[in-house]
Amino acid sequence: MNHTAASVTAAVAFVWLGMVLAISFLEAPLKFRAPEVTVRVGLGIGRLVFRALNAVEALFALVVIVAVATGAPSTAVAALTAAAAVVLAVQLAAVRPALNRRSDRVLAGEELPRSRGHLAYIALEAAKVVVLVALGACALAA
Repeated sequence: MNHTAASVTAAVAFVWLGMVLAISFLEAPLKFRAPEVTVRVGLGIGRLVFRALNAVEALFALVVIVAVATGAPSTAVAALTAAAAVVLAVQLAAVRPALNRRSDRVLAGEELPRSRGHLAYIALEAAKVVVLVALGACALAA
């Protein structure tokens, strides 16, 4: 992989990783522990934050795909790039819409049991963390 493409891929992968760790594994659970933050308020904040995160992630995925496509990547870098894109696509196309429908109901005042959809999202976030670490490391080694 050429130096520029590898550098861009590694940099974007690690910034993307940092955002996922900070928002999904730090901000999201902590907001519900803040005084006077109700589930409804937390959901409203979470929807805004995750909408912004996912938009940035889509941009990062595009930048990585372009860098990798133009950089003569190794098989590992190409596969990890595809894996990151697929995980993000599943989150955006399958899991987020279901979570949004559920949060619409909660924000409208319905009392609902805990959601298993959040567990799927968390599992995909954990998979994305592993993929991004590997992608950044492989790109640096290129």
